[in-house]
Amino acid sequence: MTEQNSQNIANLRKFSVPDRWLAVAAMIAFLVLVPILSVLWIAATPSDGIWGHLWRTTLPRYLENTFVLAACVALIAGISGAVTAWMVTMYRFAGSRYLQWLLLLPLAVPAYVSAYALVDFLEYAGPIQTGLRATFGFETSRDYWFPEIRSRGAAVLVLSMALAPYVFLLARAAFSEQSGATFETARALGAGPVARFWRVGLPLARPAIVAGCAIVAMETVSDFGVVSYFAVQTLTTGIFSVWLEGGSAAGASQIASLVLLIVLLLVGLERHSRRNLRFHNASRAHRPIVPENLVGMRGWAVLALCSLPFLIGFLLPILVISSHAFTNLDQWLDPQLLRSFLNTLFVGGIAALVTVLAALVLVYGFRINRKRNPALLAITTIGYAAPGAVLGIGLLFPLSYVDHALADVIEFVTGVNTGLLLTGTAFAIIYAYCVRFFAIAQGATESAFQRVAPSVAMASRSLGKTAGGTLRHVYMPMMRGSVATALLLVFVDCVKELPATLLLRPFNFNTLSTRVYEKASLEQIGQAAPAAVLVVLVGFLAILLLAREQKAGS
Repeated sequence: MTEQNSQNIANLRKFSVPDRWLAVAAMIAFLVLVPILSVLWIAATPSDGIWGHLWRTTLPRYLENTFVLAACVALIAGISGAVTAWMVTMYRFAGSRYLQWLLLLPLAVPAYVSAYALVDFLEYAGPIQTGLRATFGFETSRDYWFPEIRSRGAAVLVLSMALAPYVFLLARAAFSEQSGATFETARALGAGPVARFWRVGLPLARPAIVAGCAIVAMETVSDFGVVSYFAVQTLTTGIFSVWLEGGSAAGASQIASLVLLIVLLLVGLERHSRRNLRFHNASRAHRPIVPENLVGMRGWAVLALCSLPFLIGFLLPILVISSHAFTNLDQWLDPQLLRSFLNTLFVGGIAALVTVLAALVLVYGFRINRKRNPALLAITTIGYAAPGAVLGIGLLFPLSYVDHALADVIEFVTGVNTGLLLTGTAFAIIYAYCVRFFAIAQGATESAFQRVAPSVAMASRSLGKTAGGTLRHVYMPMMRGSVATALLLVFVDCVKELPATLLLRPFNFNTLSTRVYEKASLEQIGQAAPAAVLVVLVGFLAILLLAREQKAGS
């Protein structure tokens, strides 16, 4: 009887601990989905009937600008990323070894910072037009033609150069994994460089390129800083206008739902392209690609072509912003800049820590319960597909309801009016960051868990360690590097996030990104420059980490 009881207790421990982990994991998944469900609920239960008015007035313009912008940016970024990836993979020319890393650097510069820099460089008082007037003796802008800077075309250029590295990364990996024997055969059959790219390389890399273009289109639809600065009315700017200017929460939620639908369709396209378009190399025929050397004018021409995304997407914004930052040294001593910097460290640091810890618990909970509803693990990545403006709408209303109820309960029990503890503090921003970037932390931790042999955890459990003890003493020491990487990547994205921060920040609360936006919107580039430099430096750290990981992996 005693042995039977001991066996029952052992079985109970074996299954009850994973159940608790699964319950916590399910709760985390629910919290990630709250803002999405909130947006859909508010959009489905409108009280002001504004949807018809939007269809008759501004919504067609929002849709047209959004689709044209997304299509043009995806096309240009796709061409730029695919061509540059092909060149640095298939050829060796002056600077090619450096370009494979330099072409990643535009990711370090937020697109809205590039927009401010481009306008400052090309506007009437900028160095280009000033030089034209001085060289040719023009007196006013009526004496010469210059393209309109604050336009949809300029927004396309900025976003294309800022987002092209997404396509470049995926396309370069796809080209590098192809067999050199395939291209040797094509060359032997008389195919020239263009034919080898168009008929061999491009079809084999098409899934990766389509996936990259879908990501680019998704980021374009989600953008607020660039389109707002260039006065391009898209669905994202429509959310701000309808809510903050029109005072219609239902209308803003309905537009947010439309944005979410478009983004989810793009996510589906990205997943479908990777699932249904796969190519496999025969092991015997697979050989590494041997790059062809380009010398003389051909090499320099390819170098110039491949350098354009780096020059426009990184070097130009850095030079413009840095020049303002170092000619306005007094702005570095502004107390508001220090406060914005500390606020950024506070909300970004806490959000990164909470997000990574929650991802660890979620992934581990489902890892030890492999047969228990694994679909939730995939659903939690939807937050990354939701634009910041959508999350802002989805979080503010449920948090406001809970906030007022909580304040009433505290005042009833203690007699103290605490005010709004959730929406009146940085809590809402941290929550939004956690939801927005949960997929990054989840992906990093999931891949880290997969690199640990299951036998190690089994040995730990057989020696009497609990599930929590196994996570702390076995998994964590082996995953320390991956966890640190996830923390840094989430923190960097939190620093650059703009729409959600604008919508959810408390009164008189600025981060570096909102300070840059506010000052640049008032044409105070000199005051915005120091904060912009700090944001870029944080992004640069992430690019260095990415480059180091890729170099180690190769």
